Amino acid sequence: MRILVTGGAGFIGSHIVDRLIGDGHAVAVVDNVSAGTRENVNRAATLHVCDIRSARLDAVFAAAGPEAVVHVAAQAAVSRSVVDPLFDASVNVLGTVALLEASRRAGVRHVVYTSTGGAAYGDTDVLPTPEDHPARATSPYGVSKVAAERYLECWAGLTGGRTLALRLANVYGPRQNPLGEAGVIAIFAHRLLGDEPCVVNGDGEQTRDYVYVEDVADAMARALARTEATGVVNIGTGVETSVNELYRRLAKAAQVERPALHGPARPGEQRRSVLDAARAKTLLGWTPGTPLDDGLTRTLAYFRELKRTG
Repeated sequence: MRILVTGGAGFIGSHIVDRLIGDGHAVAVVDNVSAGTRENVNRAATLHVCDIRSARLDAVFAAAGPEAVVHVAAQAAVSRSVVDPLFDASVNVLGTVALLEASRRAGVRHVVYTSTGGAAYGDTDVLPTPEDHPARATSPYGVSKVAAERYLECWAGLTGGRTLALRLANVYGPRQNPLGEAGVIAIFAHRLLGDEPCVVNGDGEQTRDYVYVEDVADAMARALARTEATGVVNIGTGVETSVNELYRRLAKAAQVERPALHGPARPGEQRRSVLDAARAKTLLGWTPGTPLDDGLTRTLAYFRELKRTG
């Protein structure tokens, strides 16, 4: 199958590209390389440097001739969405609308979207949280990702196309940027290996559902193969881990005995987040294949090698 992956030069997108190429698909990538890098892009993929909001997107579709689109490109920093909600909406809402319109004009009938789990649901009383729980996003980022899901549903109804949104838990693994607002695992791994202190926000008892990036790529491959799957599907482990416990495991794997420092809690931060992924098993035949300790070991090995090679 010919597949166009938006954001395919980024952390999650590049792993999806690798998996799809490994499965024998012809893959084209569209990415403005503002967050991702050319080095992340599989050499067997064709890279089109283009913003999804650009008028040049139609030309990318014409060159790639995709039969399906995987939409990963996003403004993914919660803090930036709070400071600049207009930019967040421009990328995550208007960018998605532009992509869907380009897909319609190109005759594409199948779009799979990477959405957000925890940021969509907000704090809930139902843990693990299933897909039918109301979305109560508390950040502009969460709101924009859920709004994009609604646009996908609308597009499917108007065009007869098929759409599926994968609501991802906290994704971690190799290639995640450890600087700025990145995943806490990438930040901790980078700092532990650099002999720098790690700072835990608040008491550290806030929990998250950590899912390994290659397991996410596996879910995407299955989503593309199961053309009858529509709606929203959680992609997570169903296991919640506190930040304190996460630090203990990473420090042990990195052979560091220094305790973490504690800083002020982030205002409005979710206390607990864990996803019910039963629908993914039923609909996609997907279950997470990487235990947390194994994923942490692989992630540390990646950052150790990155540090060694400069």
